Order: sequence, then C-alpha cells, then structure tokens
Amino acid sequence: MAEAVLIGEQIEDDEVQEILKTGTDLRQYAAQIEKEFKEVENRSIDDYIKESQNIANLHNQIGNTSNILERMESMLMDIQDALNNISTEITSLQKKSVSMSVQLTNRQSIRAQISQFIEDMAVPEEMVSCIMDSPVTEKEFVAHLNELNHKLNLMKELNFKESKSSQDVSDVLQKLKIKAMSKLRLYLMEQIYKFRKPMANYQIPQNAMLKYKFFFEFILSNERTVAQEICNEYVDTMSKIYYSYFKSYSTRLGSLKFEEAVSKDDLMGLDDSGPKGIFSKTSSLKNKSTVFSIGDRGEVLNQQLEAPIIVPHAQQKFRYAYEALFRSEQYALVDNACREYLFVTDFFIVRGAQAQELFNQIMGKTTALLIKNLETYVQDCYDTIALFLCIQLCFRYQLMCHKRCVPALDKYWDNLHAVIWPRFEQVFRMNIQSIQDCDPTKFPKETGPHYITRRYAEFSAAIVGITENFPNELVSHMLLELQEEVKCFMLRMAAIFTTRKEQLIYLINNYDLVLGVLMERTRDNSKEAEAFRELLSTRSAEYVEEILAPHLGGIIQFVKDCEQMRDKEQTEELKRQERRSLQLVANFSANWKKSLEELNREVFLSFPSLLTGSQLLQLALAQLVQYYHKFYKLLTPNARAQLVNIHVIMIEVKKYKSNF
Repeated sequence: MAEAVLIGEQIEDDEVQEILKTGTDLRQYAAQIEKEFKEVENRSIDDYIKESQNIANLHNQIGNTSNILERMESMLMDIQDALNNISTEITSLQKKSVSMSVQLTNRQSIRAQISQFIEDMAVPEEMVSCIMDSPVTEKEFVAHLNELNHKLNLMKELNFKESKSSQDVSDVLQKLKIKAMSKLRLYLMEQIYKFRKPMANYQIPQNAMLKYKFFFEFILSNERTVAQEICNEYVDTMSKIYYSYFKSYSTRLGSLKFEEAVSKDDLMGLDDSGPKGIFSKTSSLKNKSTVFSIGDRGEVLNQQLEAPIIVPHAQQKFRYAYEALFRSEQYALVDNACREYLFVTDFFIVRGAQAQELFNQIMGKTTALLIKNLETYVQDCYDTIALFLCIQLCFRYQLMCHKRCVPALDKYWDNLHAVIWPRFEQVFRMNIQSIQDCDPTKFPKETGPHYITRRYAEFSAAIVGITENFPNELVSHMLLELQEEVKCFMLRMAAIFTTRKEQLIYLINNYDLVLGVLMERTRDNSKEAEAFRELLSTRSAEYVEEILAPHLGGIIQFVKDCEQMRDKEQTEELKRQERRSLQLVANFSANWKKSLEELNREVFLSFPSLLTGSQLLQLALAQLVQYYHKFYKLLTPNARAQLVNIHVIMIEVKKYKSNF
C-alpha cells in the first residue's frame, strides 16, 4: 500500500510539473478539478436513484438466501450428529467383534488340546483287543504298541505333575503294559534261543530282532529289569556261541598247518647241508627257498586279504603257511565282530563306553582264546616272515574295522601286536647273531654267490616289499643292522681267498645277487638297493683294473708315470721314456688280440650270471680303450706310427659287444 501511495504522489508530482511547464494557474486548475468532481458525484446520485428498486430487490433476495442457508446449516448439523452416533456404534461393534474372535480362537485352541488330551488318555477297545490277542509280529500290534508307549509316557508325565486325570486310565494302561511286556519278552527270548540250535545261522534271528528293535526300546523305557534280563541272556548265549565256534575253527585250522615248522636250526647263518633221511617231508615250509623268501606268501596282504575264509573240512588235502591260517581266522573274527558290534549298538541302543563294555562281554572270551592260541604258536616260532606278515595283517584288519566304524577291536589288535612284536624282534636278532657267529673257514672255498647271501637277499627283499606301504622305524633299523652284518660276512668270506682277483670275484657275485633280487622284488630306489649298487660299482671298477693288469700292466704303469712327470713338468725325463714306450708298443701290437680273447674267457668263467659277466667285460674293454687313448697321446710320432690303429682295435672290441 505504501508503494501505491508513493506511485500516486509521483503521478501527482508529474502532473504538477506538467502544469508548471505549460504556465497554467494552479488555483484556476484546482477550481476546475473540483467542479468536475461535483459533476461526477451528481451523476452517481442520479444513477443510484434510478437503480434503487433493483437494489431493494437485491437486498430482499440476500435476506431470503441467508434464511435458506441458516436452515441448511441446521440440517447439516443434524446429519453430522447422526454420523457421529453411527461412528460410535461402528467402533463399539468392532471392539465386540475382536473380543468375540479372541474368545473363539481360545476356545478352538482349548478344544484341540482337550481333544488331543482325551484321545491320548482314552484306551480304545481295539487297542486292548489287539494287545491282548494279536501276535507280536502283526503290523497292527506294532502300531498299537507304539500308541500304548505314547500313552504310558504321557501317564508318567501326568503322574509327575500329580494330575488326577491319569487315575482314570492308569489301571488299564498298567495291565496292558504288563501283557505287552510278557509277550515281547517271550518273543525276544524265543529269538535268542534260536541261536543255540546246532548249525543255526544266527544272522536270521538277528535280522528278525533288528526288524522289531522297537520291542526292546519299549521294554527298556518301561521295565529296565526285564530289558537287562534279555540283554544278559543274549550276551551269555552269543558269548558261548562265538567261543565254541572259534575254538573249533582254530583247532581245525591248526590241522592244515605245515607239519614241519621252521625251527632254531633254520636261522640265516646256519649251515643247510645237513643230511636228509629218505622219509624227509617235501610238502613243508622248511625248504630253505621258502624260509627266507616270500614267494606268493605276501598275497595274504593283497588279493587274499578279503578272500573267503578257509573251510577246514573242504581243504584237508592242502597245507598252509601259518600266516594264511592266521589271516583266515582273523578275517572271520573281523567279519563276525563288526557285524556283532553294529547289531549291539543298534538293537540295545548303546554308544561309546557302554557299547564297548557290552561288546567285550560277548567277544571277550573269544578274543582271549585267540590271543592265547597266538601266544602258544609264537613262543616256539622262528619264521620271521610269518611273524611279520601277521603283524601287517593286524594293521590292515584294524584299518578295515575303522572303515566299518567299529573301534571295539582296537585293544585286541594292540594285544596281538604286544604278543608278536617282541618275538619278531627276538628272532630277527637271532638271525643277525647267527651271521655274526659264522666261521668262513667252514664253508666251501667257492667264488660263486653264497647261500647265506641268497638267504639275506630274499629275506631283505621280502621285508622291504612288505613295509613299502606301512613303514616302521624299528624294522628299518634292524634291516640296516642285518645289512651291515651281511656285508661284514661277505668281506670275511672274501678274505679266505688268497688273490685279490678271487676276492673281488666273490664280492661282485654276491653283491650282484643281492642287488638283482632287491631290484626284482622292491623299488629300484630303495635304501638297500642303493647301498649294494654303490658297493657293486666300486668293486667292479677295482676288478677291471685287476684283470687288465696282466695284459696292459706295463702300459697302465707307463701312463701313470708319464702323467706324473707331465704334472711336475719333468720334460727331459719324459723324452727319455721313448725307448720304454717302443717296447710297450711292440708288445701290445703282438698280443692285443690274444689279450681280448683271454679277457672275454676269464670274465665269463668267473661269473655265473651272463648279464653281470657281459657288463664287466664291456667295462673292462671301455677302460682298455681309455688307457689306449692316454697311451697314444703320450707317445712320440715315431712310436705312434708303430702302434696299432684305434679303428682296428674298435672293430675287434665290437665283436665282444653284449647281446644281453
């Protein structure tokens, strides 16, 4: 508004300024304006007078309209009051509806619980009739027995809460429980008694008991004394059955053992040239080739590990090594014990220490019998390979039990190890001692492989081959001790020969035998094979020098002397060796072919192994050519011209090339 006033004042100022510019008198201008205002006022009054009737009519209409609006306002207020009353009624009805809904829900919930409770507490005639009259193996009986068990558990809970509602059906449920317990006890006892029948397959009643294992669960939850009675009867029955079976089986297996066992006279270092009678046994383990060699005996750890057990009456014509009988016996135990442990844990609902205790009650006498039988055999056993195979069988069957989730035999395997390991170590060390006690002068003076060496090779290969998958520190240590004693024995035997060449021939033949057997039966990179490979290489190189000496001794010595002079820069002394070299050249040129023939003949006569002889011959010929090259380089031009050409020598050497 202030802005409008300012604008009006500005316009008025503009008009004043315009009048001043035109020179008009302001008083005259103001009088004129006042005159114009009066004229306008008069005309307005005339207009109002002319329209007075219309204005009066408009006033009347406005009054009428105001009355109408007042009545409408009154009506709307009445409607608003009515709506407020309806809203209040709707809110009240909504609250009543929610309350009724909650009441309905509560009643339905209570009704369901009460209905379930009544159903749980009620004892139908059908259930009474079925429990009393139906056989326990009927499907309906099992279903009603589950229902009865549920009602009994509910009654126990109500009795604990001192509920009076349980008193109405308590008597009926107790009578049904007693009847059901009586029938279930009778059925389970009948199944247990079936085990006692001669030639009975006890897996059949066991499977039947597992099918109805809920029977024992029912008895256990309602009458522990009856459950204990059934458990004790089962334990007593199965304990006697297993003991009787394994006692009989072990006795019959014993009749299939080789009649002549390995004795203390069969140690590695003892002489095997004793006299044999005409009635000596041939089908015996005591052949020296089988006492220390494993042959196919190791199959008990591989293909035969899970083979069917030996049936004594069907195998009466055959004889077996002890480890084969031991495998059959232990595999039978593993099979039966694993099945028994799984049955016990499943049927009698026991775990952990309880399962172990129950299993021990059943199998304890049987395992004690087998341990005692093993102790009887072991105390007089000198068959190291059999003992070691039994140890390995224990390891493998223990692993098999763990794969079947049966730890119950762990203590049994530990007891077997405690019986076998000390005897195995004792007999092993007796074999080592027997080699220490050997007197080389009592053996024939032969350069071929010694039978003690062959025994060691076969035995070492057998033990190393068995332990490849299950290494043992004690066994490795004893094998190393045995190896050292055998090497000392070879050196003592070599010492009985007068010439170094014979000693080397003896050592090479024996080292080669051991290495050949080890490489055939074990891994090429075993510690034992590496040790004898190194010894063979050293002695072979020495032997080559020894057999070359008679034929190239002068040349070899000349080469060594001249190389020393050259190293010491004794030039004048080297020049004075020409005469000596000419004599050596003449001698070599005259005899080199004959020397090759003699080398070939000597090597193949000294070594029974054609492969070894061929390798040594090639080694000797290679060394001969090497010395020839060294000799050639040390000669003067005059001497070189008289020496046989190297190509001629190589052509002749190739004639002796190995075909092996």
